[in-house]
Amino acid sequence: MIEVTATDNYNRIDRFINWRKNYISDKQFTLILAFFIGLFASVAALFLHWLIKQIQYILTDGFAQNSANWLYLVFPVIGIYLTSLFVKYIVKDNISHGITRILYAISSKRSRLKVHNCWSSVIASAITIGFGGSVGAEAPIVLTGSAIGSNLGQLFKLDNKTLMLLVGCGAAAAIAGIFKAPIAGLVFTLEVLMVDLSMASLLPILTASVTATCFTYIFIGSDALFSFHLDDAWLVDRIPASILLGVFCGLISLYFIRTMNACERVFSRLKNHRYAKLLLGGSMLSLLIFLFPSLYGEGYSALNILLNGKTEEDWNLLLNNSLFYGNAELLILYVALVILSKVFATSATNGGGGCGGTFAPSLFVGGFSGFLFARIWNINQFGVYVPEKNFTLLGMCGVMAGVMHAPLTGIFLIAEITGGYMLFIPLIIVAVSSVITISVFEPHSIYAMRLAQEGKLITHHTDHSVLTLMSLESVIEKEYISVNEDMELGKLIHVISQSHNNFIPVIDGARTLLGEIDITKIRHIMFRTELYHRFTVRQIMTPVAAVLGVNDPMEDIMKKFEKTNTYFLPVVDVDNHLIGFVSRTRIYNMYRKMVADFSAE
Repeated sequence: MIEVTATDNYNRIDRFINWRKNYISDKQFTLILAFFIGLFASVAALFLHWLIKQIQYILTDGFAQNSANWLYLVFPVIGIYLTSLFVKYIVKDNISHGITRILYAISSKRSRLKVHNCWSSVIASAITIGFGGSVGAEAPIVLTGSAIGSNLGQLFKLDNKTLMLLVGCGAAAAIAGIFKAPIAGLVFTLEVLMVDLSMASLLPILTASVTATCFTYIFIGSDALFSFHLDDAWLVDRIPASILLGVFCGLISLYFIRTMNACERVFSRLKNHRYAKLLLGGSMLSLLIFLFPSLYGEGYSALNILLNGKTEEDWNLLLNNSLFYGNAELLILYVALVILSKVFATSATNGGGGCGGTFAPSLFVGGFSGFLFARIWNINQFGVYVPEKNFTLLGMCGVMAGVMHAPLTGIFLIAEITGGYMLFIPLIIVAVSSVITISVFEPHSIYAMRLAQEGKLITHHTDHSVLTLMSLESVIEKEYISVNEDMELGKLIHVISQSHNNFIPVIDGARTLLGEIDITKIRHIMFRTELYHRFTVRQIMTPVAAVLGVNDPMEDIMKKFEKTNTYFLPVVDVDNHLIGFVSRTRIYNMYRKMVADFSAE
């Protein structure tokens, strides 16, 4: 038997890479990889949704529709606990906040995602959602698709810019595969992941999106995730109602983001108390699902009821399995309470140890918000009648666009997944109104706000993006000559003769930075030998113009160089211990090179 070692595999890959460089151009190879990323992402999406449905069917088949079921109190807690065990003992890494982790990888990890991200989120989210966790499967699949793209790029040793593009291809393919919406996949990558649109990026992203969509059609046919039939065509008279719905969705989006962040802060305080988190999250989630069964899982079945309902009997199906069953007059109250409680259910799921995203919850809250707005509008007879099912669709677009700060994604996704292109104008009105409203209060999306606070958010502004992508660690010069403050001038002159810089750092025994010797400022005494024993470093050293922290954003570092007009600045840790120096010339050279690479087609 011939044993194949890891070294043999690496040698084969290296031989293939060399062959590829000779016969296949970089652009052609990127398109080939984009095709396979689309295929793998569609398979991952199909497997995840199949697994979720199988778990839900096994657990909930046979539930009575005319009463509440106490098992809703049990299943979510079990799901969260199993997920936390899976993450702790098998994955052994943080896999929450999938899309935020992609943004972080792009900005701080040179678009490198770990191998386990190709499968770990699929398993964890399937357990969480299948057992009733009130989160979405989209963010885990987007993380999976991006990880597939990143790891394929790493396998074939592609450059950082191509890696970023392949990460975008994976995200686009995931969205396109889940929703059969290739255009939505493209604009999601441009708006949310901030991958710049150019001819070099357009073709691979479209290739991945269309490939994922086509294979999804091959695997499961033409059935859409949401079924919608337009009964009432859009009328110009409904423009005021559409604008007001957009404003309402923007405020709901603000409530969604602010409440979720507040809940996350509560759970973060229990970071080191796993069972306390499980108890709090599990009990909160179970109670909410027991009271409002529409919160169970992704909630897409409830959305389809609102999208396809024509009569009161149809919409009253929402009350099945709940304490509200048989009380049709309480439908508006039920819908309003579901909107308010969905955010808590989602936060409890993830905070308690589950795994899932906020993509589906934003669609869910949006659909319920649109229905609630239309129902209240029609009850109060504000003028023109607005169809509840149409406004359910518009609400889905409005809240998702507001939460993600991505109006084009909301517009095209809803239009594609429902065939609602006849409502394109009101979709635009609602999405734009929603984003304008929430932007007054929150400048960043729910995915980007954490990174924006750390100065690590990639944007479409080339200068800012390049500064974000630059790594301080890669430009620190850690080899230097230092002196102590008690050294005499004569010995200092000997040290200066061995140094290649115009400065010498002064440190104590603990390597704490005390100041610096600027050679240009002591030239008047350097060659006076009679002073060599009269002066010490303490007497001639000067304070440093500024210090850099290891975690300082590159934008702040550039500003310090501009303000101090120095050529070298020291880098210290939190205890003011000297780590090394950064050269202004080296940073500017790196910056110019990255701008050229970033802007190149």
